[in-house]
Amino acid sequence: MQKPKPGVPTPDQIRRAPKVLLHDHLDGGLRPGTVVDIARETGYDGLPETDPDKLGMWFRDAADSGSLERYLETFAHTCAVMQTRDALVRVAAECAEDLAADGVVYAEVRYAPEQHLEAGLTLEEVVEAVNAGFREGERRAKEDGNRIRVGALLTAMRHAARSQEIAELANHYRDSGVVGFDIAGAEAGYPPTRHLDAFDYLKRENNHFTIHAGEAFGLPSIWQALQWCGADRLGHGVRIIDDIEEGPGGEVSLGRLASYVRDKRVPLEMCPTSNLQTGAAASYAEHPIGLLRRLYFRVTVNTDNRLMSGTSMSREFEHLVDAFGYTLDDMQWFTVNAMKSAFIPFDERLAMINEVIKPGYAELKAEWLFEAGHRERPLASGSAAAEG
Repeated sequence: MQKPKPGVPTPDQIRRAPKVLLHDHLDGGLRPGTVVDIARETGYDGLPETDPDKLGMWFRDAADSGSLERYLETFAHTCAVMQTRDALVRVAAECAEDLAADGVVYAEVRYAPEQHLEAGLTLEEVVEAVNAGFREGERRAKEDGNRIRVGALLTAMRHAARSQEIAELANHYRDSGVVGFDIAGAEAGYPPTRHLDAFDYLKRENNHFTIHAGEAFGLPSIWQALQWCGADRLGHGVRIIDDIEEGPGGEVSLGRLASYVRDKRVPLEMCPTSNLQTGAAASYAEHPIGLLRRLYFRVTVNTDNRLMSGTSMSREFEHLVDAFGYTLDDMQWFTVNAMKSAFIPFDERLAMINEVIKPGYAELKAEWLFEAGHRERPLASGSAAAEG
């Protein structure tokens, strides 16, 4: 007898499904109301709107505008209200709460400590404040019946010159909530090889790092991130599609870099909605994630900037389900990929997969089976089922 397969998940099932998030920016995920509150408390008067609903719409419109200047302005406002310990604790705690309420069970959230020093905080004070916020958010989420574990990724800005300092900071706090390192910012003109000293240091310390690469620039950025810098994961990596040729009959040919990425199981931190906003893809249906999933690259699904993109992990999966007809099995595949690629110890990743993720999806699939059973026609009295 053929084993039944679960159908396309409903939005409610997508929300309740355990999800893993590897690429999310703390300064890109604030609640609009929180931005307004902190601006009022700290005297920041630069916001374009002071009504939370209107401000949330402004952030999304600016990110959708196609103007890099307006897009970067959105982060100027969020960073402006993240300059005190209290603000950082609040933003980090709410981040953990929001992700947990969306069904995220494990998240790695990144931020650049060097962007939160304007009110006199030290780099260490910034890290300790964010870590305290994540722990508070985990506690509140648990009280609400949700479970989440959040690790921090410390980001260095690729146009600045503090990557070695931030790498050392990440290593110092590696047993206190920080799970790895990242570089971010404009790719063009700022190749990852500018920060080789930081990457070499992290490798000597047996530490983990990811690199924003292959989002706006292309294959050279991916190649440098992997072969010169030794990245464990690729932030976005969407332009790896440029090294894949698909023929008119559906036949596919991989170039040497694409083959390497697939063969070595290099995790790709893909952010579909963000990629549409930056022009890396024309639509969800045309996003490279569809082909890369079919070719079994180690693809993961992520949010990037929840505020600017007006998104969540559930919304990202809803878009992909609509575009590609993905099932709960596909969602589980993406989620296990992400958990395998996380920067926490192997035994802890394995426990999350076997004790949280797989049982969670099994329960959702069981729901489908029971509902499907009500839709089946009753078997005739002489059927094989009756005989059994």
